[in-house]
Amino acid sequence: MPADDLAARFLALHAGDSPLLMPNPWDAGSARILQWLGFPALATTSSGFAMTLGRSDGAVSCEEALNHAADIVAAVGVPVSADLENGFAGDLTGVAETYAAAVEVGLAGASIEDYSGEALFSIDEAAERVTAAVEAADGKLVITARAENHIRGNPDLADTIARLQRYQQAGAQVLFAPGVTTVTELRSLLAEVDRPVNVLLLPGGASVAELAELGVGRISVGGAFAYAALSALVESGRDLLAGGTGYLEAMTVGRAAARDALGE
Repeated sequence: MPADDLAARFLALHAGDSPLLMPNPWDAGSARILQWLGFPALATTSSGFAMTLGRSDGAVSCEEALNHAADIVAAVGVPVSADLENGFAGDLTGVAETYAAAVEVGLAGASIEDYSGEALFSIDEAAERVTAAVEAADGKLVITARAENHIRGNPDLADTIARLQRYQQAGAQVLFAPGVTTVTELRSLLAEVDRPVNVLLLPGGASVAELAELGVGRISVGGAFAYAALSALVESGRDLLAGGTGYLEAMTVGRAAARDALGE
C-alpha cells in the first residue's frame, strides 16, 4: 500500500464512533499477538523496547528505534505508529531526517515530543520542530505532537493547551499530552483543540468508557503491557525459586495465543 494511503487509513481510524484502541507492543512477537486479538493499529513503546535491550527509557538511538519500528511493521498488516521521542535531533535538519526515514521504514504514523531530554523546548521552538516533522512526512505519516509539560515538572493545563494549539497550527494531525488523564482536565483540553486527541491510560485516570463519552480519538497504553508481561515473568521466577510449577499452568494461554497468531 502506498505510504500516503496507509497514513490516510490510519488517520481514518481516529474518526470512528468510539476511540481507536491502540496498544503498544514491545517486539515483533507481541505485535503479532495484538494483531491476532483484533486491534486495528499498533504503536511502539520507547520504554518497552528499551527494556528488551536492558536499558532505561530514553537510552535508545534513532537508528535502533527505526530498526525496531521496521521489525514491527514487517511483522503485522495493520498501521503502525512509532514513538520517536523528540525526533532524536537537536536541530530542524535532524528532525526532518528522522521523519523522512520513518516514512521509508513503512510506518503509518510517528510522534514527536517537546522535551529535549533535559528541559522543555519553548512553544515556538517546539512548533517549528513539529512543522519540520510534518513537512518531512509529506502526507505519508500521521504526526502526533506531544506536549510533555504535564509529566516534566510543569502540570499546568493552560500551558498544555497552548502548546497543543500551536502544534495543531504547525500541522500535527493528532495531539497528545501524557499525564492529562482526568475527565475534568480532558474535557477542558478537548474543547480547545480541533484534532483527535490521544490519551494514555494511567492508574487513577479516566476509564475507556469515560474517554469514549468525552470524544477522545485514540487510547494507548504506553509501556503498560510490556511491564505487565514483566510482572508475569517476576511471578513465574519467584514461583520457580520457591520450588513451584504454577507458571506451567499460566503459560497455556500465552502458548496457545502465540501458536494461533503465528498460524501454527
